[in-house]
Amino acid sequence: MFVDSHAHLEGPRYDADREQVIARAREAGIEIIVGIGNGDGPANFDCAVLLAEKYDFIYATIGIHPHEAKLADHAAYDRMEQIAKRPKVIAWGEIGLDYYYDHSPRDLQRQVFATQMELARAAKLPIVIHCRPSDNSKDAWDNCLRMISEQWTSSGLGGILHCFTGNVAQAKRALDMGFMISFAGNVTFPKAQQIRDAALAVPMDRILIETDSPFLAPIPHRGKRNEPAFVREVARQIGESRGFSAEEIGMQTTQNFQNFFSLHEKSTTI
Repeated sequence: MFVDSHAHLEGPRYDADREQVIARAREAGIEIIVGIGNGDGPANFDCAVLLAEKYDFIYATIGIHPHEAKLADHAAYDRMEQIAKRPKVIAWGEIGLDYYYDHSPRDLQRQVFATQMELARAAKLPIVIHCRPSDNSKDAWDNCLRMISEQWTSSGLGGILHCFTGNVAQAKRALDMGFMISFAGNVTFPKAQQIRDAALAVPMDRILIETDSPFLAPIPHRGKRNEPAFVREVARQIGESRGFSAEEIGMQTTQNFQNFFSLHEKSTTI
């Protein structure tokens, strides 16, 4: 029993075998997949919804990634408001700040992030956060967590810090604001001790796991195209640190996901 809480399955890297990728996930025990609805920007950010509407075990998000913040306009916001009403949409994201690539100006990233928090609040949807700092490891985190504190926490809707790469202190700040912390394949990388330390510090009932497919394939698949079936390796790594099996971590994080989104009846925890 596993949930891949963050996967980009709509892109061209899956065009040749998308159905087989999804079938392999099911064979590997992946009960739920969350398709992330960013696409390449406003032109196709309903991509995850279209996929989710074909499979009862796939859910979707909707949002403008910080990379494409420069493409945001009133028409895009209006369209997102409408798409967010569709039944399979369970969160708004991924949204946030990316100061590593700076594909969009930072002031514009912050503006679009703030606007989307307003839209998510109106839609009563939790938010999925992308936060990637520049070489100055604090800049994006300080900006992102401050904006969440000032503009989001009062909504009571919480959210997910996806593919968490911050430190323990940053994780605790997010936890205090009602967020779940999700770990991806990079938790298995040899140089990712900071991420493993954070994964060990986060309370067991606040952890989620994901692949961020097609990116960040975990060891032993590193360097290959990632896919939801590989989320078991994320569970294995977290379990190894905490003295549990991959299956036990899968059960716990599945219940965490179900509890947070109120999607299904609760199952047994560890």
